[in-house]
Amino acid sequence: MVEIVKPALEHLPSYKAALESGWSPDNVRLLDATREQLAAIEEDPAAFLASLDDPEAKGPPIALPDGTRVPRLPGFRRWIWDGEAAGSIGFRWQKGTAELPSHVLGHIGYAVVPWKRQRGYATEALRLMLDEARAVGLPHIEITAKPGNPASHKVILANGGKLVERFFEDAAYGGVQSLRFRIDL
Repeated sequence: MVEIVKPALEHLPSYKAALESGWSPDNVRLLDATREQLAAIEEDPAAFLASLDDPEAKGPPIALPDGTRVPRLPGFRRWIWDGEAAGSIGFRWQKGTAELPSHVLGHIGYAVVPWKRQRGYATEALRLMLDEARAVGLPHIEITAKPGNPASHKVILANGGKLVERFFEDAAYGGVQSLRFRIDL
């Protein structure tokens, strides 16, 4: 059975092992994010875990791929778990609106470890995270995927997603074409 769990010390060894295998929880920054997370775990495991849960946006600004620093949005990360680390899913939002700044690619982002893909884990994790989005009062969430990522399209569509537009991502992400889906809550 797959679930999403709040990152905790008891789960950290398995999560760290996934990172050490070369997996990245960040589909944009890839191995840079992996290295940063491993360093943060090594430096202070409790602070690393605390940094993954920031619903009040009290953390430091976020660095975009081009180096631009932007204010942090409220958000948190959960780990996809089946008895061991199977991936990561994050949720971010702006208080009082379903809109997102142009540099934010969606409300929810996820990554499953390669050795557990094609088992429905991302589909179930997204379904569970939609309950969290409902809890903050959003009428819908937006989620993006590259045109060449049919596995992610399938996950989104299985959760009621509807394609709303093709667009070009913010220049900070290279301005590449992407797809925006909406899931009504």
